[in-house]
Amino acid sequence: MPNHRSLFADAEEDNLKLAQPLAARMRPTRLADFVGQRQILGKGKLLRRMIDSGRLGSIILFGPPGTGKTTLAHLIGKETGSQIRSVSAVTSGVKELREVLAWARDVVSAGDPRPILFVDEIHRFSKSQQDALLPDVEEGMVALIGATTSNPYFAVNGALLSRSQLFALESLSADDIRHILDRAIEDDSLGLASFAPKIDEQALTYLSEACEGDARRALSALEIAVLSNTKQSESITQKTVIESIGNRIGGYDGSGDDHYNLASALIKSIRGSDVDAGLYWLARMLEGGEDIRFLCRRLVILASEDIGNADPAALGLAVSAMQACEFVGLPEAQLTLSQTVAYLALAPKSNAATMAIGLARRDVRENSVVPIPKELRCAHYAGAKSLGHGEGYQYSHDAEDGVAKQDYLGVDRNYYQPVDRGFELELQQRMKIINEQLGKSKKSEAVKGSGSC
Repeated sequence: MPNHRSLFADAEEDNLKLAQPLAARMRPTRLADFVGQRQILGKGKLLRRMIDSGRLGSIILFGPPGTGKTTLAHLIGKETGSQIRSVSAVTSGVKELREVLAWARDVVSAGDPRPILFVDEIHRFSKSQQDALLPDVEEGMVALIGATTSNPYFAVNGALLSRSQLFALESLSADDIRHILDRAIEDDSLGLASFAPKIDEQALTYLSEACEGDARRALSALEIAVLSNTKQSESITQKTVIESIGNRIGGYDGSGDDHYNLASALIKSIRGSDVDAGLYWLARMLEGGEDIRFLCRRLVILASEDIGNADPAALGLAVSAMQACEFVGLPEAQLTLSQTVAYLALAPKSNAATMAIGLARRDVRENSVVPIPKELRCAHYAGAKSLGHGEGYQYSHDAEDGVAKQDYLGVDRNYYQPVDRGFELELQQRMKIINEQLGKSKKSEAVKGSGSC
């Protein structure tokens, strides 16, 4: 006689699965079916060895959205035969966390293998919540698997970080995404095979590349394209896929890794004089919703830091751009930003002013403070003359060429070293003539820097 309760339970479970989005339904149930991340799961790799040995310590999986962090965590639990409990750092508090940790301690006390605690978006836990994990992690009561899209070095407590192995998941390749899409199209139980979809090869290729390595976005767009295709006799085209995927720039975090990495790429491209790369990274940031004030600040800084007096107009243009962007706002401000990025990228480069102030400040910090020569001290108060302040000072405008031969520092120093590019080449010649007039030596100290970002 059939077990009706079991049949009903199975039917309910199947219905719940079918109600899930395609991306959730297509999650692999075996580690062998997991696509991508060979850099951490390939033969001989540390995570693979940890799983195979069953000696799973606490780990943190970090990487872009849709790379399989949550799926991998549950597959690790299944592969190692460990019980697993999941909590979300968005909705869980310390109370719930302590309840799960108490459960884990009971499991270990009963003689069972230590369970896994999976914390999704662990970067959203407060410091006190992260600290609550430390004792049980340290005692081995629970194997922590944390998942985050943020850089763990910024988002996770150092104490917790030092007790965990870090594994970086990378955006999936177009080939990996294509494999996942093909599997979803052909799957006749939880996939889309029952719809018998006809999809142009060009559309699948585009979707594999346009989702930016995010399997979840690719599957979501595929599902929308298939379900919205009312004429099943007609093929799904690239146009349909483009409409289904929506905004290609997904998940931009204006305060996280994307923010800092894209800003770094923008600045380094301009510094490297690649105007097209600079404009591309600018476009990425604008499409992601970056604050134009932040962009303007970075460009103003770069104008002094990396161009300086090789093109003195660069700073004026950057400041004008900042004022114009504040005045007109987006979307028109993109025109001003584009003009400014193009100009700065193609301007001659010099970090001589940057190096000069760095040298001078280091000199002040590390060496004996140079006393102010008496002739340079303020003489505009009663009693200054009796102290000898200003005595012997030569007024530069009285000199025939506007340069009075006088010692303005009292020691030999050469901080500013103009480069042989742009307007600094002329400054270099001026400096040579003026130094000869002042009787300064040619002694200089070469300094190299890696630059910011």
